[in-house]
Amino acid sequence: MSRYGDTSSKQFLCSICLDVFTEPVSTSCGHNFCKACITKYWDTSDLCQCPMCKNTFDTRPDLFINTKRESEREISDSVQVFTALVCSIERSQAELIEVIGEKQRAVERQAEGLIKELEQEVTELKRRSTELEQLSHTEDHLHLPQSFPSLCTPPDTRDWSEISVHGDLCVGTVRRAASQVEETIMSEVKKLCDAELKRIQRYAVDVTLDPDTAHPCLILSEGGKQVKYGDTKQNVPNNPKRFNNYCDVLGKEIFSSWRFYYEVTVKGKTKWDLGVARESISRKKKNIPLTPNNGYWTVRLRNGEYKALAGLGVPLSLREKPHKLGVFVDYEEGQVSFYDVEARSHIYSFTGCTFTEKLYPYFCPCSNDGGENSAPLIISPVNHTA
Repeated sequence: MSRYGDTSSKQFLCSICLDVFTEPVSTSCGHNFCKACITKYWDTSDLCQCPMCKNTFDTRPDLFINTKRESEREISDSVQVFTALVCSIERSQAELIEVIGEKQRAVERQAEGLIKELEQEVTELKRRSTELEQLSHTEDHLHLPQSFPSLCTPPDTRDWSEISVHGDLCVGTVRRAASQVEETIMSEVKKLCDAELKRIQRYAVDVTLDPDTAHPCLILSEGGKQVKYGDTKQNVPNNPKRFNNYCDVLGKEIFSSWRFYYEVTVKGKTKWDLGVARESISRKKKNIPLTPNNGYWTVRLRNGEYKALAGLGVPLSLREKPHKLGVFVDYEEGQVSFYDVEARSHIYSFTGCTFTEKLYPYFCPCSNDGGENSAPLIISPVNHTA
């Protein structure tokens, strides 16, 4: 149950005409309307804003194809991906069975050759035994000394005590086949993440830093797009919104009931915290963990290790060191997700969150560490063509 009521019955209704959607479209803030309804609404109003959340736009925003169609595309994409995975697994299984079968046939051929050779030796030994038996009953005293030496000479035979047939020739074969399947899965997941990132980037918003919240040691750029640690405190007004104990700063924009996305460059930094925070977080108290219970949904870098600050912290195993992070919030779904923009990969998601307050983008560049962490955090423009 969302705070707007039972979405199962309302998600198909336009909030302007209160009827089933006709040519449904979505605004950049994530709300859905009939194309004609929202167009007429804006044509007859001096203020270009969303009828649902009252978010105001400087210029009339682009309209996107509605999500109830987004769902169809996601279903199609997922079917395509999982079909590819099933085909890959079936192909790998067939190849594995063929490899194992060929190895088994080779072992059988080896065994058959050894059995044939052994049977020949047994036959030769039986022949000698028979001749010796016959020779033992002969009364031809001249023939006995002539035949005995050749019969008593051991035949040229193998040392069968050292001969064995190994049936474990498939060691590593299954592992290699599984590794190939894993590579295919990772490739398909990367495709999914790329498509996912492209979809959420359309909810990009223009975030700027709020100087009234910045810790006195932080230096903000003139345009409010960069922040770095300045070592010494600046003479700034003390106000209830300002962080006093940690080098934190919030974004100016306030988001409370829609989807939004922004990107931050972290290249060159050795320590940072990024994410979102609710409006009521304490700006003055010390030793407050950056956890959801305290109003923070963040990831961090410390000593080369990445963590999502959920509870005691969730270690993140990243294949590549991210240079630019994407932060996506779905207020209605209660989700905060982080992405490696350049690698086009998903890093971590807080899910099942309950948002009841306004949310702010949260930034912490951390101290300079003698110059090793002096690079700024940079709010970067979103490249929609990536």
